[in-house]
Amino acid sequence: MLVLLPPSETKRPGGDGPPLALEGLAHPSLRERRASVVAALVSLSDDEEAAARVLKLGKTQRGDIALNARLRGSPTMPAIDRYTGVLFDALDAQSLGATARAWLSDHVEVHSAPFGPVAAMDPIPGYRMSAAVSLPALGPSKRLWARAVTDALAASAPGFLLDLRSEAYTALGPVPMSVASSYVRVVAAGPDGVARALNHFNKHAKGELVRRLATTGARIAGRDDMIAWAEANGVDLRPGERGELLLFAQ
Repeated sequence: MLVLLPPSETKRPGGDGPPLALEGLAHPSLRERRASVVAALVSLSDDEEAAARVLKLGKTQRGDIALNARLRGSPTMPAIDRYTGVLFDALDAQSLGATARAWLSDHVEVHSAPFGPVAAMDPIPGYRMSAAVSLPALGPSKRLWARAVTDALAASAPGFLLDLRSEAYTALGPVPMSVASSYVRVVAAGPDGVARALNHFNKHAKGELVRRLATTGARIAGRDDMIAWAEANGVDLRPGERGELLLFAQ
């Protein structure tokens, strides 16, 4: 089983890991593209005005340009610990024991904009780049990543893929047809009984789901297994249309 998470714009600073080593990240077929993005972000950082415009940064966010300038040499930490924000705060990976963190290492990837999907324990530096960024030297992120990420996911051949990404990141790497998968939508039942998508609790519910998967050491081989696991663990997860899974927020 592979769980794909979206990243977060907010990240934990610092780290005590060695500088970025692209050859050590998951999906080595993406190394050349990763190197191109790193080079483009470092180069862009030489011009603060251009970097702020391309990265869509406000005045109070311009300090993040320095993160990109130091991409090759700044300290790293595991990807699952680097990201903060609603989803990652609910997951709270740093508070998990060794067994649960080993589960994350084996089963979870975070789909970043500059590096593509990276394994939970892959060491990455702080950076600033979103899925919507179009780097001058490389063009739109979708054009750069989509086919390559799809091919990389196909090559890794997970038995089942649980897609918790936002739609912006699914566009940067659609799940290949050869991989059994389910996209998760967070919903709530309205007064009329109709399931409606949630925005506010969306990320929190996904973080709680992954934490529960990790703490129970879930062994899931397909969609039916996922639903059975959810029922056994008090998670309200129901079949949706087109193979999707509906996660009802508590």
